[in-house]
Amino acid sequence: MKIIIKNGMVISMDCKKDMYTYDDVVIEDDKIIYVGNNYNEYCDKVIDAKGKIVMPGLINCHTHLGMSIFRASNDNYTLDKWLNEYIWPIEDNMTDDDMYYTTLLSIVEMIKTGTTCFNDMYFNWKGSFKAFDKIGIRGVYGRCLIGNGNEWDNKVNDFNNLYNCNKNNLIKLSIAPHSLYTVDSDGLIESELLASKYKLPIHIHLSEDMDEVNTIKNKYNMLPVNVLDKYKLLNHKLIIAHGTYISEGEIELLRDKDVSICTNPISNLNLGCGIADINMYKNNGINICLGTDGVGSGNNMNMFYHMSMLDNLQKGKYKDSTVMSSYDVLKIATINGAHALGMDREIGSIEVGKKADIIIVDINDIEMCPCVNPIVQIVHNGWYNSVDTTIVNGNILMDNKKLNVDINIDELSKKINNIRERLMR
Repeated sequence: MKIIIKNGMVISMDCKKDMYTYDDVVIEDDKIIYVGNNYNEYCDKVIDAKGKIVMPGLINCHTHLGMSIFRASNDNYTLDKWLNEYIWPIEDNMTDDDMYYTTLLSIVEMIKTGTTCFNDMYFNWKGSFKAFDKIGIRGVYGRCLIGNGNEWDNKVNDFNNLYNCNKNNLIKLSIAPHSLYTVDSDGLIESELLASKYKLPIHIHLSEDMDEVNTIKNKYNMLPVNVLDKYKLLNHKLIIAHGTYISEGEIELLRDKDVSICTNPISNLNLGCGIADINMYKNNGINICLGTDGVGSGNNMNMFYHMSMLDNLQKGKYKDSTVMSSYDVLKIATINGAHALGMDREIGSIEVGKKADIIIVDINDIEMCPCVNPIVQIVHNGWYNSVDTTIVNGNILMDNKKLNVDINIDELSKKINNIRERLMR
């Protein structure tokens, strides 16, 4: 199928082009084949984007998609208490069927808010993959590895089964040890061996709050990044989720490594973890990407809101409005995320030859009037109802704000409420 998007303002995130242009964007099957003026060849579908912004889909680099039943459940909890007394006991009782519906809900929210690629860490993968297969969204999935002894062995065996079963071309895999405080040294060694064996990236929670940092210091007599270095996890493509407290000395270890820090500002604020010094990391050459975390602590998967919070927090932290621009933030949510996932040759910008992961944002609503600076508008005034069209791999998943997927939203809502009532009674 051949699709042309005409008359829109294109924010391509292509460093070789101006920040925004007025170009035609042509998609054939799953790829972008033309970006330029006055395309006159036949197309099967014409999308008129007049008065709208055409841009790469957003990339959410740290999610727990199956946590949708826990939405906004973090009020007045510390991270440790929330996980140990509330989240983990309920998660233990979730079935594959539960995971299918909870993941499906998160995918619908991502489509509606312009996210076209995710980086997930969770469990009950059969349910998750049933949802991925149904919708056709792009992502990276890591079967969460946690615990020790027989518990650890069972989870590794489950990951091996996933690796052998995955036939979804849009979903790549990662090795996902949960954290340094839930995985022992043997587990870290085995995680590194798995990453080497399968040639996969590693995705791990790290330095989310100071209690965690102190726990690791007491356990290993070194800082968290030094532990990663000791067990050779820095030798692989690595996505650090959170990284709220990483010292300058640890940054020295990360500088020349293929490491990305995925900041989750809303989650960190809600759980009282603090504010990561993203500007310092960025200035030291570390690739920064953005995540919502699970909606239990992140509250929603609307990347526009999380972008705005990231920008304002850094300016407030430094008491300096020049430390980060809206364009910097948009890079973090698009091409930087693609780089973190090893996909920057495929997605993250609108360029000929890349996969057609594109969103169209409506700037005609009153919330964006007047549109003086389109990039600032996207980062600070984009909202859940701003996305007009969502395209993944050349497939139009939402068109004119209407979902183009085989899902009955009312039935899905009923399923989610039933699951929540059963698990949380």
